[in-house]
Amino acid sequence: MVTAAGVPAMAADAPQPGNAQVAEAVAALRAIAALKADFVQSDSNGGSVRGTLYLKRPGKIRFQYQPGYPMTILSDGHALFMIDKEVNQTQRWPINNSPLGALLDPNKDVARFARQVPTNDPGAIAIEAKDKAHPEFGTMTLVFRRKGSAPGGMELESWTTRDAQNRQTRIALSGQQYNVNPPEDYFRYTDTRARPHK
Repeated sequence: MVTAAGVPAMAADAPQPGNAQVAEAVAALRAIAALKADFVQSDSNGGSVRGTLYLKRPGKIRFQYQPGYPMTILSDGHALFMIDKEVNQTQRWPINNSPLGALLDPNKDVARFARQVPTNDPGAIAIEAKDKAHPEFGTMTLVFRRKGSAPGGMELESWTTRDAQNRQTRIALSGQQYNVNPPEDYFRYTDTRARPHK
């Protein structure tokens, strides 16, 4: 589990320790053209759910949750949609200020506001991305492990997001497959909610 406890805050444009590894991790992230992986999503309340993740550059993602789970999360490259079928509601964020902005936004200079943070696993490299000019965007900590067959020689293993209300969500990946070609429909949001009759 990643922890940033006790790490002093630093200015976004100040020299950061571990700059080389930050740059290496960001380059590896940008080298992922397409990815399919199993995931387990867990939250700070102890809840967890499984599913399949599809990622495609630039800026597209889909969380396909296990059968019976009412949520779908996807990005079409411009906006992130959180679709809750249980309450028939959809939330939308531009990807540049969504909780997953550091992962999805191809225009975001992650290395400028990221820093390496300690982990309790010596084989893992953890990068915390936090835009100090926009604390409302939250914090994202990405965990990588060196792997020669992965793009850039590093495999994205997990990430943890913490929003402005300090709610934390962790995604742990497994069975990563690269250069898959998921259908474009996977990343397209269509509003199928029933419209009230006038």
